[in-house]
Amino acid sequence: MNQERPVPCAICEIRKEKRFCPAVHGRICAQCCGEQREITLDCPSNCPYLIQAREYEKPRPADQLDAAALFLKIEVPDQFMYEREHLLMGLTFALASAARADRTLKDRDLIAGISALANRYERLVDSGLHYEQPLTSDSQRRVAVEIEGMLKEFREAEQKHIGYSTLRESEVLKALVFLVRLAHDRTSGRPKSRAFVDFLFAQFPEKESSLLAPQEAGGRIILP
Repeated sequence: MNQERPVPCAICEIRKEKRFCPAVHGRICAQCCGEQREITLDCPSNCPYLIQAREYEKPRPADQLDAAALFLKIEVPDQFMYEREHLLMGLTFALASAARADRTLKDRDLIAGISALANRYERLVDSGLHYEQPLTSDSQRRVAVEIEGMLKEFREAEQKHIGYSTLRESEVLKALVFLVRLAHDRTSGRPKSRAFVDFLFAQFPEKESSLLAPQEAGGRIILP
């Protein structure tokens, strides 16, 4: 009687397949799943093995993070986050909107877009000069458009309710730095990671409005 030969992994073609991988639409071994997850594999957010891995994944060590990328010289005190909670909520919603409009965006695309704007506002705060360095990619421009649109909306809302806008460029910089740090805290750091994107989607379900009443905004953003 002929025995069926074990089916090899669709990636390495050496080890025996153990699980279905929606990224390759085939069955792969556990080792390839662990080694290639969000690196060469564009894992969908509903993959049960990705979800399970995130539950047990430890935060990245501090020495793996670029100190300059976190804008460590910019202080973002707790008082600022309390006083400007609605601004932070609005900008976080803008990021979710950018990612929802373009499902190809990964965590590193959002981080690059926020960081580029943070660098722009840092130069503005330090020198007082409006120097707009061109954004280098379509993904960065997409993120920037959403953020700048939300800032305009926020200023207009203040103008309507109190007669003038109180938002300073230094506060925009702090808000952007907060978002950069939040993103770095939420992402796995792998090239194809969408952990931060999925976090944003969980915070703002698809049909939810960005215009939150004060009592609705509290506690929505989980701080890094």
